Amino acid sequence: MSDRLHRGLPKIRVLQIEDSQLDAELVLSELDADAIDYDVRLVDEERDYLAVLEDFHPHIVLSDLSMPGFSGQRALELLRERDQDLPFIFVSATLGEEAAIEALRNGATDYILKQNPARLASAVRRALREAEAQRARRRAETELIRAQRFESLAMLAGGLSHDLRNLLQPLLLAGDSLQDYQEDPRLARLGRLVRDCGKRGLDMVQSMLSFARGARRAEQVRVGALLDALALLLQGSVPRTVTLEMKASDPELSFDGNHTELQQCLLNLSLNAIQAMPEGGSLRIETAQASLPESFFLPDEEAQAGNYLCLTVADSGSGMDDEVLGHMFEPFYTTKDTGTGLGLISCKRIVAAHGGVMRVESQPGQGTRFHIYIPLVEQPSDVAELDDEMNLQGEAERVLVVVEEAGQLSLLVDTLDSWGYQAHASQSGTAALQWIEAQGVPDLVVLDADMNLFTGVRTLAALFDHGYRRAVLLLARPDAPPDMDELPVMEHLYLVDKPISTQKLLRTVREALETSAAGQLPEGPV
Repeated sequence: MSDRLHRGLPKIRVLQIEDSQLDAELVLSELDADAIDYDVRLVDEERDYLAVLEDFHPHIVLSDLSMPGFSGQRALELLRERDQDLPFIFVSATLGEEAAIEALRNGATDYILKQNPARLASAVRRALREAEAQRARRRAETELIRAQRFESLAMLAGGLSHDLRNLLQPLLLAGDSLQDYQEDPRLARLGRLVRDCGKRGLDMVQSMLSFARGARRAEQVRVGALLDALALLLQGSVPRTVTLEMKASDPELSFDGNHTELQQCLLNLSLNAIQAMPEGGSLRIETAQASLPESFFLPDEEAQAGNYLCLTVADSGSGMDDEVLGHMFEPFYTTKDTGTGLGLISCKRIVAAHGGVMRVESQPGQGTRFHIYIPLVEQPSDVAELDDEMNLQGEAERVLVVVEEAGQLSLLVDTLDSWGYQAHASQSGTAALQWIEAQGVPDLVVLDADMNLFTGVRTLAALFDHGYRRAVLLLARPDAPPDMDELPVMEHLYLVDKPISTQKLLRTVREALETSAAGQLPEGPV
């Protein structure tokens, strides 16, 4: 950093407070002698000083101590109300030792006597160097505070996810059950509504949890779920003066990506857009498909012609001029007083990691439009889907359901009963063991991993000790899988994410029973 602040120092903006033109020139001659490149604005009144602070954005202030109608002390006070880091150096012929000490206590960076100005250039270099280091420390502290907040958010999200999943489980099962009443259109419509609400709630829970924990795994991202989760995160951040509009050309479109990182990218762009509209305006977030030719790509981008998903964040705010557009992807470049300048860098990195590109359209007074292009890869059809209800129908097999929460337990048992299984309910691991001792070994056990008094894993171990070797469906949270390291190898164990839908439950039960009966190993966790 010291080398950069030597002869190669970029041009600096100097705000000089001085009522004597001759003294002002003598001060600047010291900078000229040391080859410091600068632009300067000279003022001697408070009104002009405030205007230049606002418009010129100086890197350093050089001030005389006293002038008719204005003073260096007043200038320092006004500056520190606005900026704690900007260097302020007194250059005065009347600054005594006590006044100098008081000035430093009040926030001055240094003081130079006009009778001995030889130290001015080195003082300016040191002040700029220390100010840059101080700003870097503040950025680091800001990032640390942000990281700590995200850590707290992750802990909160993890604690809430268990309860929220338990609340959503009945919606998924009850919605599917109500749809079976096709002779009553009202009940069928209610069933679809309940099921869709449950699925949407589950998408939001998963999005919030993965966002808080910064997950980076590749996954199938559904456009509708991405925008729903973004809308949830923006709640409370969109002022009443800003109109938010979201539109997806195909909400069911899915693509390979990382939901969390794309959500973070869109959130950064949306918050930037809101800040660009202090007087209000419109924020539009929309998606569309685009076919990009090779000629679309820039020389430093990998030209991959094909189909892309275009995510657009558009605002009607102040817009950006060519100078800002030329610097916006530089680290720590920001037009905001409290920003770190890292938001757009993060967005560009995220988009590049998805094999995509970014484009921006903006002009002063005409708003800004960010376009994110993510490549679409055609997905293979799912040949494993079983839509024939006869394939899912039970044959009176005995299924023991062990779930602590009464509502979930009742719905699981009712669902299995309605599909031809003999389902039996146990609300704890000890009750399940007692049932087996009294009724014999069931054909299948459906077991909740998140029970409190006698956990799912402990119940599973006790079942194994009692000689149970048939299939087990272990319902577990995807964000907190159970620790099964101490369990013996179980040939027919299916680990299933919860909450589980009716179709997923029935398909997995059918597969587990058939595989267990045939004595074959399952292909892997469900």
